[in-house]
Amino acid sequence: MKGFDPKFADFSDYILRVTREIWEDRGIATLHDYYAPDIVVRTPGGITHGNGGVIAATMATLAEFPDRTLLGEDVIWSGTPEDGMLSSHRILSTATHTGEGVYGPATGRRLTYRILADCHAKDNRIDDEWLIRDQGAIVRQMGWTPQDYARDLITREGGPGACTPTFAPAIDQPGPYAGGGNDNAWGGRLADLLTRIMRADMAAIPTVYDRAAHLEYPGGVTGHGHDAADRFWMGLRAAFPSAAFAIHHRIGRDDPYMPPRAAIRWSLTGTHDGWGRFGAPTGAPVHVMGITHGEFGRLGSGPVLLRREWTLFDETAIWKQILMHTGAV
Repeated sequence: MKGFDPKFADFSDYILRVTREIWEDRGIATLHDYYAPDIVVRTPGGITHGNGGVIAATMATLAEFPDRTLLGEDVIWSGTPEDGMLSSHRILSTATHTGEGVYGPATGRRLTYRILADCHAKDNRIDDEWLIRDQGAIVRQMGWTPQDYARDLITREGGPGACTPTFAPAIDQPGPYAGGGNDNAWGGRLADLLTRIMRADMAAIPTVYDRAAHLEYPGGVTGHGHDAADRFWMGLRAAFPSAAFAIHHRIGRDDPYMPPRAAIRWSLTGTHDGWGRFGAPTGAPVHVMGITHGEFGRLGSGPVLLRREWTLFDETAIWKQILMHTGAV
């Protein structure tokens, strides 16, 4: 790969090895090399600028979860080494809460949760990032509800008028990556499915999903089949029925020994004006940052269908926006 260290076999290897080197091998100092000094990192909880913030956050997380592992499940990527490459990286993380930190005093709880991260890299450096952790799964395993955790976080940060704002388009800062992914048909197929669902065409689910589809959703929820997919997507869209849906990035890939697969980064921006996953409508302005991975396949001579899906958004960040608006802290 032109511009990348020759020790990396390909871009997937780069993403997986850099992640392990930083977190599990304690190579935190390598962030000075692997991350650009002016990197912009966007999470549902906010936005940070610069490598210093990344290093500080990494150290704080490892102080709270010193045995954290990051198991790379997939890297769905697009681009070229010359122009820059964008990876959508899916991680299964395990950790034990043995240190005090943002989640409170050490509990000794053993956690398992997922992360989806879109990272742009060029010349051996990551310089733009969008990252979603399954905060709902984390806090539930700690004994909180996402709503109660968000309420406590607002209080600790000084109340609704002073707390750290969650990410929204109005506070975004442009980074070096302005691409939209690639034109692979699998990315188009997953993008079309999400667009149909967000237009309230729930009939897309039994048409596109396999009856035995394996589903991984926020809160560490595992589901299977059409009904589970319908409940999840209906609950989200019903909470924000007038919100604008947008697809910001799409990738499709065909790789040897892997099923056809796709990664979509998307958002909902609007108002909490419906009954659904987030309770009674409050009129709160809300921005939802989401990432979806999907794998397609067929059994025998049947149609090609969506057989596995992973979707993440941060429930605690959504509740924080609702509670900041209502003042119900």
